[in-house]
Amino acid sequence: MGLCRPFVVKDTINSIQIFFNRMRLINGLKLLCLIAPFIVLKQTLSEIKFSEKLFADVHAKYGSEAEIRVRDWQQLLEENKGKAPEDQLFEVNNFLNQTPFVDDIEHWGKTDYWATPVEFLASNGGDCEDFTIAKYFSLRSLGIPDSKMRLMYVKALRLNQAHMVLAYFPTPDAVPLVLDNINPRILPANQRRDLLPVYSFNGDGLWLAKAQGRGKQLRSDQKHSLWEDLTARIEHGF
Repeated sequence: MGLCRPFVVKDTINSIQIFFNRMRLINGLKLLCLIAPFIVLKQTLSEIKFSEKLFADVHAKYGSEAEIRVRDWQQLLEENKGKAPEDQLFEVNNFLNQTPFVDDIEHWGKTDYWATPVEFLASNGGDCEDFTIAKYFSLRSLGIPDSKMRLMYVKALRLNQAHMVLAYFPTPDAVPLVLDNINPRILPANQRRDLLPVYSFNGDGLWLAKAQGRGKQLRSDQKHSLWEDLTARIEHGF
């Protein structure tokens, strides 16, 4: 996950810097550029649309093996519809974690790029954000409610760098389960002492994180440009 250009945040920059200083998260990582702390995110798609045109487009752009990977993903989703959530979490996490990790600058020639799940699988690579996004949309397609999931930015303490994982809340007050590409085991957040939560979001909004909790929701009229671009590309079929 590369560093990104800072978001424009009008009158909140000082309070955010105080927050991060208090959390001791600056430490050379420039995590401030990763957040737009008062945003509203539009509703996300709940169904991934597969078609023969999509498979043909993937084949034309990425080749036959890419088409097979995307078809395998479609089959995974079809086979897991209606199963218990814990089984869906396991199968999706296990399937997507087989994809190689590749940094954005090497893979896409950009410091920060959020790939759609199709791009992630077709190109056979991505960074932590791409793993998390693919898991999020896969589980949404399987019927997991948006309200039970958060894409969460954390600090990976052992690696001393910013990282993204998917948090799943079985119930509103539960300790979330963490789906991660670094550690393939799905564990409760209170067993992931190697991760320090920073902030999280989904299609409904953004939250400043607190340890193992849902945090405080924040809203405004700003948009998260990477998220808006991602969902627009998914809506257009790729």
